Amino acid sequence: MTDVQQQVQQAIDRLVESGPERGLQVAVYRNGEQVVDAVAGIADPQSGRPVSSDTLFYAYSVGKGATATVAHVLVERGLFGYDTPIVELWPEFGAHGKERATVRHVLTHTVGVPGIPANTTPEDLCDWDKMCAIIADSEPWWEPGTKMAYHAYPFGYIVGEIVRRITGKKISQVLREEVAKPLGIADELFFGIPESELGRLARLEDAEGSAEFLAAMPDDSPFFKLGPRVVTPTAEFGNRTDVLMADIPAGGKMSARAMARMYAALLGEVEAVRLVSPERLREMSAPAFSGMDEIMGFPSTWALGYSVGRLGTDPQETPTAFGYGGVGGSFAYADTATGTTFALTKNLLTPDFGVAEQIDGIVTKAVADE
Repeated sequence: MTDVQQQVQQAIDRLVESGPERGLQVAVYRNGEQVVDAVAGIADPQSGRPVSSDTLFYAYSVGKGATATVAHVLVERGLFGYDTPIVELWPEFGAHGKERATVRHVLTHTVGVPGIPANTTPEDLCDWDKMCAIIADSEPWWEPGTKMAYHAYPFGYIVGEIVRRITGKKISQVLREEVAKPLGIADELFFGIPESELGRLARLEDAEGSAEFLAAMPDDSPFFKLGPRVVTPTAEFGNRTDVLMADIPAGGKMSARAMARMYAALLGEVEAVRLVSPERLREMSAPAFSGMDEIMGFPSTWALGYSVGRLGTDPQETPTAFGYGGVGGSFAYADTATGTTFALTKNLLTPDFGVAEQIDGIVTKAVADE
């Protein structure tokens, strides 16, 4: 993989120079060693500040990978198990027939509370106790564990509150202490950004036509069952200071190299740090639930807290890959078969993962050609 850095750099430079992208980071680890750290473009069009390796991107649901990782690290330490009923840790969650819901159900998006109320505001999302109380008191859409739908916002609050109940600490603190700090990425992986770091963020932009597309969607669209229009992940929403500083672990603020390094430390050792045992890795990365998404209507396969499959492939073709994409086209994943981890972050919010798929294809070919 000696020239993969150069290939990736040339590809992202072309994407910026020819117009489709604004600012990008790409990072790749292979068997615990970083082999790509490439950046291109502008982080903030107003100031002209360029993207650097430590620029922070609000990569939306890519952050769910860090949320799930925190849970696995605590399971590894024996604080709870995948089949622990949530009510044992968070009694209020058992309201309205959710008393049988387990940690496993949350991680596989089968717990049955995929949406948040239609009157939820961005300010509400920044109020941890309010959101947890609303979700705990929600009626499940189905018996936990029987059906699946992407839990866009509730995933983060449920995992986060489980973590808080068992440790007494906010999930952002546990992420820092148990994952980011040991890996040397404590200043590049966050749920809520400290005020002192806000100036390092890339400014998000909506791709041409995406705002108009969203505006044209009817209010009763299935997409808005996940969350109302005012909390949909747009550039305007993602540039709000209150949202950036709040713990909303349905998403994360990060550098690409921080996410690639985190995933590498799940696969194996990174400079003597390994986050989980090989046995834990096998269990958490294996496909755990497949079915039709009850809201979006497309088939999905979930491991314990991660989607299964590489970009542009059927999960059955690449069942050893696990990770998360985020609204806008950022993506990060690990592949147990190749020992490779990949992360791409970007600030132009596009409606698909075409760019991440293109760059991942370069990396995948380089691995195959070794």
